[in-house]
Amino acid sequence: MSDLKSRYQDILKQLEEHIQSEEEKRFVIGKFQELSMVFMDIIDRLTYITDMRVREVEEKQKEIEGKLGMVQKAVDGIENDIYEEGEDYEFEIACPYCNHKFVEDINSNVSTEIECPECHNIIELDWNGEEECEHSCMHCSQDCIEKEDLINESDKAKKEEIQQEQIQENDDEEDM
Repeated sequence: MSDLKSRYQDILKQLEEHIQSEEEKRFVIGKFQELSMVFMDIIDRLTYITDMRVREVEEKQKEIEGKLGMVQKAVDGIENDIYEEGEDYEFEIACPYCNHKFVEDINSNVSTEIECPECHNIIELDWNGEEECEHSCMHCSQDCIEKEDLINESDKAKKEEIQQEQIQENDDEEDM
């Protein structure tokens, strides 16, 4: 800014030196100052408009950052729900050796074996395997009892149907 002021002063000094008539000097210098004021006014307006736009951009950026922060929190929450690392889960375990039932906190990422507190045998945990269970047990998530009942009912119905057919065949043979 001081460079601009010194250049302005140099131009005014050169005008005074080159114009001989006092009246012309005052007129030219006055018009030069008016022109300078017009330029300064334009520069001030452009600066004001630029400042306003920068403020608008900053406000919108803050708004976007706030929304982005909320989205990031939601994503982090979803990510934590999906990829829960190191979480301990409480399981009720029935020892296959002594049938002792106990509750244990187990980290699914680390634990693959656990010791029975009763018989001290090592129980191997299978996180991915699905066992077909034909009885009611604590280790499977299937409804063994209901399946057995359905199978038993189905077997009973088939047996009754076979017995009915045999009775019918016997009756038909006797009628002949």
